[in-house]
Amino acid sequence: MGKLPGLYITIESPALRQRNKDAQQKVAEILAGELAKFVKLGENDSVFVVGLGNWQATPDALGPKVVEQLMVTRHLYNMVPPEVRGGLRPVSALAPGVLGLTGIETGEIVQGIVDKTKPKLVIAIDALASRSTGRLASTIQLSDSGIKPGSGVGNHRFGITKESLGCDVIAIGVPTVVGALTIASEAMDAITRPTPKQMPPGTGSMSLNEQQKKTVLNRLLSPFMGRLVVTPKEIDDLIDDLSTTLASGLNAFLHPNLNLDNVLKYLG
Repeated sequence: MGKLPGLYITIESPALRQRNKDAQQKVAEILAGELAKFVKLGENDSVFVVGLGNWQATPDALGPKVVEQLMVTRHLYNMVPPEVRGGLRPVSALAPGVLGLTGIETGEIVQGIVDKTKPKLVIAIDALASRSTGRLASTIQLSDSGIKPGSGVGNHRFGITKESLGCDVIAIGVPTVVGALTIASEAMDAITRPTPKQMPPGTGSMSLNEQQKKTVLNRLLSPFMGRLVVTPKEIDDLIDDLSTTLASGLNAFLHPNLNLDNVLKYLG
């Protein structure tokens, strides 16, 4: 498969693309439960959440927008009354930007913070490039094998992994863009391999092997469109909904015993 060994979980809900609030709430609850399968956190274990991506580019702003909605508590943890501390873990968060904005590898920024703060767990959130139009903005992908920022669009950067950071890492990604090559490939499959119901009477299916298809697509998309990526026109609304869903699930996972009354009483 070309992936590092590890635990991979995909949560799929086409309703995420339909601005369905009930579906978003349900997915957030499922996300919190699935995250618990990766690592067992103690009551006082520190967690560092990294919102990867470029907040100036809407399809890539998922990570920073999630961080904006997290309940960050590391700076308050020692001031919290003991009766609620069991449900309020020390959580820190950062949206470090991208290499083009900072001149520093994102992985180097994360590594420096981890070396200083010593978290038990790092959670990295990033927007992904999809290999299927059907997965666009409708799946949440989780893994414990880490993440390489920018790899989905060919920019291979310093990895954020357990090996590089020295602590557990959970990567959370949502596909927000898809390559023109993928769209063209799926369209060609639909044309060359129609289902029996789609075939006109008296015709057979035309088929191309993978090498023939690749040759045709390269001719069609070169020289300018080979690396083109596209995103839905309503991506700003989708990013807002997806970031709220992810933040809700993360808050529930990180602070399992905290409710709204406690938040208003002790932090408001």
